[in-house]
Amino acid sequence: MEVRLSEVQKQIFDSLNGSATQTAKSLGALQERLVAIDKAQDNLEKLSGNVLSLQDILSNKQTRGAFGEIQLNDIISKALPPDSFSFQVLLSNGKRVDCMIYLPNPPGPIAVDSKFPLEAYDAMRSAKDDNQKKKAVQEFRKSIKIHINSISEKYILEGETADGAIMFLPSESIYAELHANFSDLVREGFSKRVWVVSPTTCMATLNTIRAILKDAKFKEHSSKVRDNLALLFKDVSRLGDRIENLNKHFSLASKDLEEVKVSASKVTGRADKLDSLNFEEVSTLDNEKIENQRAQLNVIRS
Repeated sequence: MEVRLSEVQKQIFDSLNGSATQTAKSLGALQERLVAIDKAQDNLEKLSGNVLSLQDILSNKQTRGAFGEIQLNDIISKALPPDSFSFQVLLSNGKRVDCMIYLPNPPGPIAVDSKFPLEAYDAMRSAKDDNQKKKAVQEFRKSIKIHINSISEKYILEGETADGAIMFLPSESIYAELHANFSDLVREGFSKRVWVVSPTTCMATLNTIRAILKDAKFKEHSSKVRDNLALLFKDVSRLGDRIENLNKHFSLASKDLEEVKVSASKVTGRADKLDSLNFEEVSTLDNEKIENQRAQLNVIRS
């Protein structure tokens, strides 16, 4: 009986010991999960803070403009060569444009505006009933029209900029909303020569602009090559004329040399003849001839 009680006691002790060990392990795992949950909560709080910070940026007109400029700067800097654009360019009318892309004439430098009417768009999205929705849509339409007209008036200057400008929207959702439900505003932008682009379509537009710039550079270099070739042809023609003149001079000099050679040959021949004469015989003959002439003269006188 005592042995049986000991066995039962031992089983109970082992069972309690195992349960305690398992409980300790479970509590340890639970503690690890709680730590992980705390970390996740911290991350969520940080993310929430970042979202709120982004909302603050996008809700403030000035900081929103800076945000749009940064995004535009990043896109343009990656797509175009450094000497083909500038930021915050002051125009002759005193207005400052966010970005100026220097295209060859025509069309010339094209202005890019990076601000957008986010307040009206947010109001339209957050409308809770049809009445609020209708008012928000009207306000959104009005703000877009005002923005298009402002860009057209401020950044399209005859003789200074291109006959069109770009309105950059750093939000694909606003761009999609415009084309889906406000196509009349897009057409009005076309009539005002203001082209609306999003980050995606802006990159496609910049690729086209880059091809135009590359073609302009090629034409510029080709023009310089043609000019240099024309100058080279003139130099070659001038060189040919000078060679022809030099050849004429050589021909005249050769003729003169031949005449000099003939004269020299004659002089040499005569010198040889003189050298071969016996001057004593010539002198005796001359004396006899003189005496005969004197005798004849005396005869005439007598």
